[in-house]
Formats: sequence, structure tokens, C-alpha cells
Amino acid sequence: VGPVDPRIFGGFLEHLGRAVYEGVYDPYSAHAGVDGLRTDVLEALRRLNMTAMRYPGGNFVSGYHWEDGVGPRDARPTVRELAWQSIESNEFGTDEYIHLCRQMGWTPMLTVNLGTGTPEEARNWLEYCNCPTGTKYADMRASNTSEEPYAVGLWCLGNEMDGKWQLGHVPADQYAVRAQQAAKMMKDVDPGLELVACGSCGITMPTY
Repeated sequence: VGPVDPRIFGGFLEHLGRAVYEGVYDPYSAHAGVDGLRTDVLEALRRLNMTAMRYPGGNFVSGYHWEDGVGPRDARPTVRELAWQSIESNEFGTDEYIHLCRQMGWTPMLTVNLGTGTPEEARNWLEYCNCPTGTKYADMRASNTSEEPYAVGLWCLGNEMDGKWQLGHVPADQYAVRAQQAAKMMKDVDPGLELVACGSCGITMPTY
């Protein structure tokens, strides 16, 4: 009946169960490539022809601090993850995700932490991903993996912050303020961004 944005046929990658570890990423698998990505899983995913991929959550993101997941893997902290009550090694993070998106032809969609995180942390992550070198976080990216910016144009402002199950949850009107604060700081860095608000997503949820 009308044109459809192809990104509606996208997917969702969260640090939940075996989605990341032993899923797309498992350097100990017989099917692992040199980058630790599982070639058999990627081949199965290619058949789905997904367009965009949202990362790193989901409920997980409300306790996630992106700086834990960049830099040398042996220096990344192992932390207790509260959304799914798991242990997070941070072996797979921003740079690995961008590498995966490029292999698969996916449009990256990063979700910022507006639960235990701050609008400033979101702005810093954007600088890491999108800015040319010459400032703190862009230089951090260059020293880790890539001189060239990742140019991530699609960002989600938190995850289901109105839901009581979410770390750092707030009523919807307070989430709107928090999202606006993050949006302003992020667009001050990169005015061309597309930003996505995110409330509770199912009709059975009490705050839907």
C-alpha cells in the first residue's frame, strides 16, 4: 500500500543468552574466523537479509558502559551484569560490532545507556564513533582500531526507560526529558543524526 523503510527488516543483537558469546562471536569455536566471529552463524544470518542491527540492547544497555568494551581485550573489565544476571567479559564491544555490521552489510544502530548512564556518556560514545581525530574519544578510536570515523547515523535513546524492570527506570515524562538532554548533546556533535525514542514495547507490559 505504500513505500516501506527497508530498516523495518532489521534485527536486534543483545548481550543475552548466546546471542553474542557462543552466537555471533566465539573465538574458541571450530567455526571461528580469525576475528572470532562464527562463520557458520554469519552464513545463517546472511540468508535472513536483515538491513539494520540494533546493539547492545535491550535491557542490557541500561547497565552498559561502552568504554568497558573498547581497547585491548586483555585490559577490558569483567563485570557483573544485572539485567540478565550474567557475567560480562566485554570481549565483544563497539569495534567488534561495527566490524560485524560491515561484514554483513547491516546499517548499525547503537543504543545509548540512559538508565545508569548519562547524556554526557552518550555524547562521548558518539564522538568515539563519528568524529575525526584530534579530540579525546576520536583519538581513542584511532588508537584502538580505526583512523576513519564509523559514521553511525542511527542511535536509540535508551531502552524501555518507563518500565520498572529497567535499571534506572523513570516515568515516561521523565524519560522524555532525559532523552531530550541526550539528543541535544549528541546533535551538537553530529547534527545529521537520526534519533529513536524507545518506550516499553509490548501490549502486555503495564506501561505500554
